[in-house]
Amino acid sequence: MKSERYENHEKDMLKSILSKSLTSAAPSKETIAKAHANSGINSDDPLIKLKYTLLEQYQDQRLDDIEGSEIIENSSGETLKITKKEKIDFSIDKKEFEKELFCDLKLIPKIGPATEKKLKEEGYEDINSLLEHEKYKKHAEEIIEKLENGSHIDKFNLIRKNCNNKGKMLKCAGDLEYDSFKFMDIETLGLSNVPIILIGIAEMDKKGKSITSTQYLLRRKVEEAAVLEGYLSHIDEDSTLITYNGASFDVPFIRNRCNYYQLNNESQPFHYDLIYYARNLWKDKLPNCKLTTIEKNIFDINRVDDVPGSHIPEFYDAYLKEDNIGPLVPIIEHNRFDIVSLAKFLNRMCEKF
Repeated sequence: MKSERYENHEKDMLKSILSKSLTSAAPSKETIAKAHANSGINSDDPLIKLKYTLLEQYQDQRLDDIEGSEIIENSSGETLKITKKEKIDFSIDKKEFEKELFCDLKLIPKIGPATEKKLKEEGYEDINSLLEHEKYKKHAEEIIEKLENGSHIDKFNLIRKNCNNKGKMLKCAGDLEYDSFKFMDIETLGLSNVPIILIGIAEMDKKGKSITSTQYLLRRKVEEAAVLEGYLSHIDEDSTLITYNGASFDVPFIRNRCNYYQLNNESQPFHYDLIYYARNLWKDKLPNCKLTTIEKNIFDINRVDDVPGSHIPEFYDAYLKEDNIGPLVPIIEHNRFDIVSLAKFLNRMCEKF
């Protein structure tokens, strides 16, 4: 049964529509029914239906009723922080990857696929065996030193320069501490020069057995600087940023908003944008490499009551206009699902490569 508040909201919408479209002071039942349908209350559009269902369901609830929510304060002001911890089973096989690297002769400068094939036919099965090769001995010594004692970035750059193998570049992540990963996604009111309404960041424990999502929500547009500062508190030079299309969208968007508020955003963590690796794996197998397409076709995940990114501004505006948290709920869930999915995607991609 509809509540009194919802019925009043419905009547107000109908009154507004009727006042703009009808000349009769006493419209017919047919005219009222038509206006009712045009209001969207009885729309066949699933997103419109979802919005009104949420307005009804959450009309008496507040933001601090959201599980894991708390108001935080930083130097830029107050904002809402939402935290949720859940189990995960994350593991990148580091030993197998090291073995794979030492068997890739193309890591040696000037050795391409044809030369590698010839060398292996001659019995040079791995880089260590090239220590006995007069021409490649010196190069082999240098590469072995980097593989055994080099940093994650050293190995990544070595692979990118000498063989540009996307799978091996991604699997370099296995050299890093799992708790250094920062899985990040943002929700905005448009494509540029508009506020960020939600920043989500997910972090794992050292063993990859649990993941905690932290989201900073824009309750009012004046809180954006506090939202940005909340996110930046998670990032330092030891972080490894994991995004999906973040190099093109999320990261420059955050940088621009930080510049707008004159916030210090000098940390430049190493960044894995998984969309490039997804394209390498699945561009010829899927209609596109959108996150939801990969979820559905590779992971057999179908989101329920999800709000596409293009409709998020509409739902956020409904939250502000109606002073009702309902339309925010799927935005928060959409974002949280995205950042947790990134951890699972990284794990699965490393296995696929």
